Amino acid sequence: MHVNVLTWSESEGELTEVRKLVNAAFNTMNCKPRQNTVDIAALYWGGVPGNAGDFPSEETFYTFIEQSVCFWASETNYRSTGATKGIKLSDRLSGKPVQVDLSDEPMKKQIIFNRNKFILGPSGSGKSFFTNHMVRQYYEQGAHVLLVDTGNSYKGLCELKGGVYFTYEEDNPIAFNPFLVSGKLDVEKKESIKTLLQALWKKDDESVSQSEYVSLSTAVSLYYVMLEETPAIRASFNTFYEFVKGPYSELLLADKVREKDFDIDNFLYVLKPYYKGGEYDYLLNSPQELDLVQSPFIVFELDNIKDHPILFPVVTLIIMETFISKMRKLKGVRKMILIEEAWKALTTPGMAAYIKYLFKTVRKFFGEAIVVTQEIDDIIGNEIVKDAIINNSDTKILLDQRKFILKFDQIQSLLSLTEKEKALILSINRDNKPERGRYTEVFISLGGVVSKVYSIEVSKEEYITYTTEESEKMRLFDKFEKTGDMRTAIKLVAAELREGK
Repeated sequence: MHVNVLTWSESEGELTEVRKLVNAAFNTMNCKPRQNTVDIAALYWGGVPGNAGDFPSEETFYTFIEQSVCFWASETNYRSTGATKGIKLSDRLSGKPVQVDLSDEPMKKQIIFNRNKFILGPSGSGKSFFTNHMVRQYYEQGAHVLLVDTGNSYKGLCELKGGVYFTYEEDNPIAFNPFLVSGKLDVEKKESIKTLLQALWKKDDESVSQSEYVSLSTAVSLYYVMLEETPAIRASFNTFYEFVKGPYSELLLADKVREKDFDIDNFLYVLKPYYKGGEYDYLLNSPQELDLVQSPFIVFELDNIKDHPILFPVVTLIIMETFISKMRKLKGVRKMILIEEAWKALTTPGMAAYIKYLFKTVRKFFGEAIVVTQEIDDIIGNEIVKDAIINNSDTKILLDQRKFILKFDQIQSLLSLTEKEKALILSINRDNKPERGRYTEVFISLGGVVSKVYSIEVSKEEYITYTTEESEKMRLFDKFEKTGDMRTAIKLVAAELREGK
């Protein structure tokens, strides 16, 4: 074998310093380098690919293969993975487009053992831009996508793809119909409805007795029997409430069910605000005939309700049940749940337990769970969530970390990053090429085995779809309101951007 390091400089005065640096690097490897000053030209010529036959044999030596491969430096441009699916990124040096599989191929090669992802980037680093870019390609490749957001980051993409967008506004409050069933009532849907009713009825510190559970279960079963026998009655919370107050109440009376076993008056009183005429009568009585399990693109925007003591717990429960139903019912279909900047949701006991369950089991159902945050302290502060997310996310994705430079050691320790990975992360966006136009960079680590920095370069159309800049979003949605078609609105704004308007 032969090993050499060829160094050069535009200034002869720098060569001495360069030699010292190279010598120091070899010394840290317990190797003794030899500076060659005689046949440099022959070494250079012999090192050119194809010229190995001219390499001077006296410059080689015999050793063991285990030691020799330690010096083997394999370099190449970034290459697309072999899979047909993945996300489109670019070689950070050349800008050459590459397709990168972050899920299936690394699983097959046992580089990673789950598809879950943890994404960290401070405000303004481009994390929402990257996740829009990733989510769109997952969706276009057949995945069911459910997004939990607190900043309208996905409204443009959702409108473009004809997805379902849930948000709360005074004149258009958030509304669902969890009682709507496609086909026959199955066990999972029945359990989902019972869980929701229990959450509405009981506080977090109140337990449900066995007799109460049985009574609720019977009420739900008989309600759907009644719906089958009376097709004119539409499934909703209103009709369920009326069924419990009328026929089911009479049945309990006939069976002499004691109040201590099931206090139906208390149940009806506590749930009355969700019945027509009540303060939250809109919440569970949506007029839309919408089956969320079969809807492939759903966004829950929680910004206006994240501090609401009633709406927030109900909505998070519906989110949980929706994705679990997707996991279990959509066989062979990729599912993704992405929780962006929703740490408020993670701090509730119910949601934390759900996140823990989700990150540990979603792999078995051809799914992946992704958490996106701009403050790692939000994850560290919740032990359950920290252990569930960090330990069960084999893929770590980091955006520009310059704002976290003073506490990056803590991030490095928490995410188990190597010194090489740290250097890669801290190099993000430090040497972007102006001639390539506007782009940003992202660090991706697959199981700590494969780590690279890629660049994210998109068209003007993609940029205006993904942007989270308020002025640009307003510009897009102003065009959308005028044209009534998101694709047309995107093209119009992109054309204006190209013209420099």
